[in-house]
Amino acid sequence: MTIAAVLQGKGSRVETVPTDASLFDAVRRLGEKRIGALPVVEGGRIVGIVSERDVIYCLREHGRSALDWPVGQVMSSPAITVDSQTDVLDALALITEQRIRHLPVVEGAQIRGIVSIGDLVKYRIDKIEAD
Repeated sequence: MTIAAVLQGKGSRVETVPTDASLFDAVRRLGEKRIGALPVVEGGRIVGIVSERDVIYCLREHGRSALDWPVGQVMSSPAITVDSQTDVLDALALITEQRIRHLPVVEGAQIRGIVSIGDLVKYRIDKIEAD
């Protein structure tokens, strides 16, 4: 059971944000798409990730003026990533150890998808029920 199987079921479309976008723009995108994190890209490569937690912590520390800052100033970097051949259980362990909720899937320098803890748990439950 690999990440590739999870992506087959959920798809590989990924919303991203450039490093120079404002934090406000990222927050708007998170809300519009109803997602919890956006990989941050620069020159076509993933350089970080901005999550709901990053936004909350930043606003707590710096107030609403941080919404004008570039995402590159707020993102978690480097992004913790997996590849499509990573085992689902290994990905779940990584999420637990790192206390994160989203893992971009990267092959070479290209983002191929993103999985959340919810995606991985759902996949495991579906697999167990099928067996």
